[in-house]
Amino acid sequence: MTSPARALAGTALAAVALAACVAAPLTSSASALAVELPPTGAVLDYQLGAAYTPPSGVTLVTRDSTAGPAAGIYTICYVNGFQTQPADRAVWLNQRGHLILKDSSGRPIIDPNWPDEFLLDTSTSAKRTELASIIGRTIDTCAAKGFKAVEVDNLDSYLRSRGKLSVDNNLAYAKLLADRSHGKGLAIGQKNSAEQAYRGRTEVGFDFAVSEECHRWEECSSYSDVYEEHVMDIEYTDDLRGTFEDVCNDPDTPATTTLRDRYLVDPDDSDYAFDHC
Repeated sequence: MTSPARALAGTALAAVALAACVAAPLTSSASALAVELPPTGAVLDYQLGAAYTPPSGVTLVTRDSTAGPAAGIYTICYVNGFQTQPADRAVWLNQRGHLILKDSSGRPIIDPNWPDEFLLDTSTSAKRTELASIIGRTIDTCAAKGFKAVEVDNLDSYLRSRGKLSVDNNLAYAKLLADRSHGKGLAIGQKNSAEQAYRGRTEVGFDFAVSEECHRWEECSSYSDVYEEHVMDIEYTDDLRGTFEDVCNDPDTPATTTLRDRYLVDPDDSDYAFDHC
């Protein structure tokens, strides 16, 4: 399941720093030249809660790695790269416990917003390599199913690690996942972490960005300053800044912006919501 966007202290300062660093448009890395990037100015349907037939007019879809791509539509594969998925809890605890980040008492550190997800331990090169092999198999599955790209969630897990992980740990691990994705012919997207956009693009090799609530947290330009038109945003009905019309009328809002219900339910659910700019 996707994590809600998190308000990060210093985002405004990060945006200023990015503007200073990005003096000219960035070009695609050599390893990414062979991949197909998501269409720009697309109508995105974000289907992590359930996979269903996209509404008419949708030209871009994101689905969980356990699902398959939407027929005839560029589809992005969601991969929880930095935390465990709830369904895999027993596997991680019983077979991969050494790769779960633990506190000083030896207890697994969890995501407070998603208490059924453990943080993965990216603190050493050996652990990053082993994790990349495990998560890499999920990336391989995305490619085999016919997805065109992956988005790797929870790059910002270091912020919830009680000081046990650093941004450098996570970026080094992300680089391994980017290389694995490019090797399978998949584009790879940075998920959230606006303040790391420049390093994500230049050091990791992310090809595009996926933001949750960049309008709500006033950080859309932090992505577009780096990824230009290759940014997509999902806003949620329960936490808009103004109305969705306000979102779409903001010049900083990416052209590919979608409104969804928080838990991304299917159209048969009474809580379902979908709109786009």
